[in-house]
Amino acid sequence: MIIGLTGGIATGKSTVSRMLVKRGAVLIDADAIAREVMEPGHPVLQAVQERFGTAVIHEDGTLNRKKLGEIVFSDPEERKALNDLTHPAIRAEMRTRMADYEAADPERLVVVDIPLLYESGLEAMFRQVMVVYVPREIQLERLMQRDGLTLEQAEARIAAQMDIEEKKERADILIDNSLGLDKTESQIEDFWRNKGLL
Repeated sequence: MIIGLTGGIATGKSTVSRMLVKRGAVLIDADAIAREVMEPGHPVLQAVQERFGTAVIHEDGTLNRKKLGEIVFSDPEERKALNDLTHPAIRAEMRTRMADYEAADPERLVVVDIPLLYESGLEAMFRQVMVVYVPREIQLERLMQRDGLTLEQAEARIAAQMDIEEKKERADILIDNSLGLDKTESQIEDFWRNKGLL
């Protein structure tokens, strides 16, 4: 069984995915795949360098994430250009891994963590989507704390995604991660116990 996992930036998707993996799920992490396609020598990184210039590449040939982030988070057109370069390669790799895991063990839960699942129109790939939710003010607070961002920077990153309340409405499975880790854990436990019924 394969489910999509999403939420907003700093809502706690990693925490929830760890809880699921601990119980025996296998994780496909779109962010990890996104990092893989940005490794030196990968054709996607080459295309990014051609589009955004050498300023986004460190001297050692690795991606300057901070510089690229400054460009794409301040301009929707630039963000779209980056997505057009990276998303096809990321999706192809995700589909390959989904098929491989399902073929190897059809009974095992496969969790595909995609931060921009709804924004990218990928919900049709999954029978069910789990959304990790916290209210926007908690999201903002956690993001500033976690990444050392100013209020303005954090708001820009959150604004670049679909509103968390809309994701909450669209969820097939909702995990409220604003009530403390014990409560999150018990929601995951309930989901795990009931997953045979999905």
